[in-house]
Amino acid sequence: MPEINAKDVMKLRNKTGLPMMDCKDALEKSGGSFDAAEDYLRKKLKGKMEGRTARAAGEGRVGVAIAPDHAKATIVEVRAETDFTAKNEKFLNAVASIARQGLALPAGEFDATAEMQKPVDDLRITTGENCRFGRGKCFAGTAGKTRFGSYIHHDGKTGVLVQAEGEVSDELLKQVGMHIAAASPRPLGVSASEIPSSMVEKERKFRIEQAMESGKPKEIAEKMVEGAMKKFYSDVALLEQPFVMDPTKPVKDIVGSNGKIVAFARWQVGETDND
Repeated sequence: MPEINAKDVMKLRNKTGLPMMDCKDALEKSGGSFDAAEDYLRKKLKGKMEGRTARAAGEGRVGVAIAPDHAKATIVEVRAETDFTAKNEKFLNAVASIARQGLALPAGEFDATAEMQKPVDDLRITTGENCRFGRGKCFAGTAGKTRFGSYIHHDGKTGVLVQAEGEVSDELLKQVGMHIAAASPRPLGVSASEIPSSMVEKERKFRIEQAMESGKPKEIAEKMVEGAMKKFYSDVALLEQPFVMDPTKPVKDIVGSNGKIVAFARWQVGETDND
């Protein structure tokens, strides 16, 4: 029996959309030849998987899982070609399962494990669509100290995960999640200090150039811009934004002095396609 290269197995899986064990079996039966293995699978499934992974997976769902002790939480995106498939119970169960499995991983962004990939492969075979794992991220906190909350929009395509500490109720976290999902412009960080420096500098430079074009000396323009930057921060820093359910108050007043928002993620199906 020929020795099968793991890279060839993965390459065949990516091209056909079929489970890795099927791809490995096909390579073994084909003497390790990639092309022969592909032909074998195409004949075996009568061409049902042909072109599957080349088709755009423009639909899908976002899912969230929170550990019972709130020490960890995950947010994941799983893609499909049609909303008909994405709202199917089997698809929704797969998203939930993948999110739960992510709780066992370290904090940070993660790719699908082999175990996570299984339900996705099953969906590809049963639906004939290019179902795939989009992305995943795990948040870690401290049991007894951290609280996680979430909000999934009614269409399942936008999801928010919020991490907090202190006196924050589940209902408050859900409301903050709803704000993050609905706010325009969308928040880019919890506070002004978390806004990406590259974005801050770009905004500052633009405003200084505007002021100088109006005839102001650079020194005066820079002082004028400081006030404008405060408005910029209030637009994109979560805690400074007017709360969508009560625009007379900023989000920080809704959270209160005894609570603290630590982090959040707002994901929408397909938004990474143009990143």
